[in-house]
Amino acid sequence: MPSLGVLAHPAVFPWLCLALGLCIGSFLNVVIYRLPKIMQRDWELQCAELRGEKAPQQEPFNLALPRSHCPACARPITALQNIPLASYLALGGKCAACGARISPRYPLIETLSGLAGAYAAWHFGFGLAAFAAMAFLWCMIALSFIDFDTQLLPDSITLPLVWAGLLLNLSGTFVDLASAVIGAAAGYLSLWCVYWGFRFATGKEGMGFGDFKLLAAVGAWVGWQMLPLVVLASSFVGAIAGISLMLFARHGRNVPIPFGPYLAVAGAVALFWGKPLTYAYLKLI
Repeated sequence: MPSLGVLAHPAVFPWLCLALGLCIGSFLNVVIYRLPKIMQRDWELQCAELRGEKAPQQEPFNLALPRSHCPACARPITALQNIPLASYLALGGKCAACGARISPRYPLIETLSGLAGAYAAWHFGFGLAAFAAMAFLWCMIALSFIDFDTQLLPDSITLPLVWAGLLLNLSGTFVDLASAVIGAAAGYLSLWCVYWGFRFATGKEGMGFGDFKLLAAVGAWVGWQMLPLVVLASSFVGAIAGISLMLFARHGRNVPIPFGPYLAVAGAVALFWGKPLTYAYLKLI
């Protein structure tokens, strides 16, 4: 059995985390698809209770049940057909039973998760910071795709991220604790102010409360010093994406554009390269 020293070796550790990330990516596909539906079912049950109605009987539906199956023919996916990335390539991107096309988004998410794990391992080396960064990136991937699909940023992911960032920085894993606490508060309040300012000026809601919580989580991980970079980078990329959608995809101005994916990307950039980017910017001005 290999010793911990071998597993932690710089030439081995990133490859192990690549494999781990591919497996996590397979699970993230389940989370991205099912978590919004679980939330919807919970809301419907709560509304029924408030109306004094009897809750309808429903089949169990959570992250474990029912088993993953083909949406076209409903045949359960076997363990061999569920190997991250390899199964998709072996099956040619089609269901083994009915030949229905499998969305390429599944292997894309697995690949992103694997590369995220490998890069975090390479960047930080074996230790708490690497594993924490992996968890952060995997949560960002899940939140980005959920927000893209549904314009929702689930509290069940964003709020634990806030607390995880604060707890990790008790020992200064990424920043000192004071910077993390101020970052969480400033992240939430900055977008809260933007939200109410826009609402008073236009009478419309410019973003959701989930964006506040996501930026609070990012602030708790990277500190308040990185928040200007995160806000500017996410706004810049979001503006370019929004203009591109309107020009090339005929995306209506009144159709909401999720802001969470841009915050997530900017948060990841700040976690890995925030300090050198900030120093370079300050040097320029």
